[in-house]
Amino acid sequence: MHPSSRLPWALAGIVTGAAGVATSYAVAMVLTIRESPVVAVAELVIRLTPGALAEQAIDLVGQLDKPLLVLGTLLVLLALSAWAGIMARTSWVRPQLVWLGLAAVGTVAVLVQRGAGAVDVIPVLVGLATWVALLPALTAPLRMAEAHPELESRERRVFLMVAGVLGLAAIGVGVAGRVVGAGRRHVVESRRLLRLDDVTLPNPPRGVSTGVEGVSPWQTPNDDFYLIHTAISVPAIEPKDWRLRIHGMVDRELVLTYDDLIARGLTESWITLGCVSNEVGGGLIGNAWWSGVRIADLLAEAGVRGDADCVLQTSEDGWDCATPLSAMTDDRGALLAVAMNGRPLPIEHGFPVRSIVPGLYGYVSATKWVVDYEVTRFADVSAFWTQRGWSELGPVKIASRIDVPRSGADVDPGSLRIGGLAWKQHTGIEAVEVALDGGAWQRVELAEVPSEDTWVQWTGTIDVEPGDHTLRVRAIGRDGDVQTGAIADVVPDGATGWHSVDFRVRDA
Repeated sequence: MHPSSRLPWALAGIVTGAAGVATSYAVAMVLTIRESPVVAVAELVIRLTPGALAEQAIDLVGQLDKPLLVLGTLLVLLALSAWAGIMARTSWVRPQLVWLGLAAVGTVAVLVQRGAGAVDVIPVLVGLATWVALLPALTAPLRMAEAHPELESRERRVFLMVAGVLGLAAIGVGVAGRVVGAGRRHVVESRRLLRLDDVTLPNPPRGVSTGVEGVSPWQTPNDDFYLIHTAISVPAIEPKDWRLRIHGMVDRELVLTYDDLIARGLTESWITLGCVSNEVGGGLIGNAWWSGVRIADLLAEAGVRGDADCVLQTSEDGWDCATPLSAMTDDRGALLAVAMNGRPLPIEHGFPVRSIVPGLYGYVSATKWVVDYEVTRFADVSAFWTQRGWSELGPVKIASRIDVPRSGADVDPGSLRIGGLAWKQHTGIEAVEVALDGGAWQRVELAEVPSEDTWVQWTGTIDVEPGDHTLRVRAIGRDGDVQTGAIADVVPDGATGWHSVDFRVRDA
């Protein structure tokens, strides 16, 4: 490895860049700052990404989108660090400009986060100081070798030893920071020990299951409930630190603590939530037993003014959505939820408090880690997803899904038991129909439901002969709405079309 080649200089830059990332991450963990600078930059990329492009990325890589984005951010940073190392061979100033540019991007990314202050910039400054101080120290042996060729072998060993020690030290600093930064773990422990006396966990009501093996459970376990949010590092909030401010077009501003909220008494109900990004037949939907306080009661206490038509909800991480005021104040039972399936909310699902509004897609209603309600007008606000091309109101569309048989299944000839789910939250399902191989629609049986705000399981039996077949399904709402077969993308207000599966019947 000759010192005049680019490789050792690039390696010096990469080690320096990694060390700066490690020290900034460690400081962020020690200060219990929610986001390290790298994560903040990745979340800034999410905020700046056009909605259509974001949807394509989710379709392409699914739930790997955020880890891949963080990895990509790190790779770009290391590539720029390598470039800085190469430039250090001929210039002292140019590498510093690279470090200053990276620090500037990190500072902007950190400061645009909701509630960010001067302390949040400290990890960026520590990383910058590491870069500025470390690169000259790493490249000193390389300079010595170039100035004195007879010392090349010795200086090469010195460089490799220093680079190796610093690389290991960077890893150790990052690990130590994570160990010391116990803020999130403390929140996990607080959640584990939290007791909510009014929260119950009933068994699913009688008759809600058809008993068909392979159909998704009527009650979705917390661990299986779909997760969609823009946060890479989810907020970790102690219940004692949580506050909700209700302000804007109200007669009286309210600021509620967690204890204030719980003291008002809890309402509980089964509610199905769905994501606007759910494709026809997709799994971005789930049903759970939610416990919380009615939002309508809180807004009534604040005194909403007559010309308001929406509530701008804001999360601790800065994500926001504008929810129709009517959906939060009518009889549908919109909740500030504190528990899910009889336990305090999982951190990833919004602990300690999130919003639940039946009948609306989550992107206009289901704010996790909610901390702010501004009563306002749609004309005066622009929310996260609506400014990226999604529609303003977001009512859930009627939909249905075939779970049995699965697409590509091989089945025996004769009578075939089929089953799946249908939903139109806050309206309910009147009937479900299936059609085999393009034939006539025939109605199937519906299970029971406790309210119009949950999905319903359906089942039926069809006769099938050997060969290839296609089964499709459609639902009919209690308002007479018949699910359309017209195919539409999830943007701007949810996918449409009939779910169909192709299966093969074996020879008798």
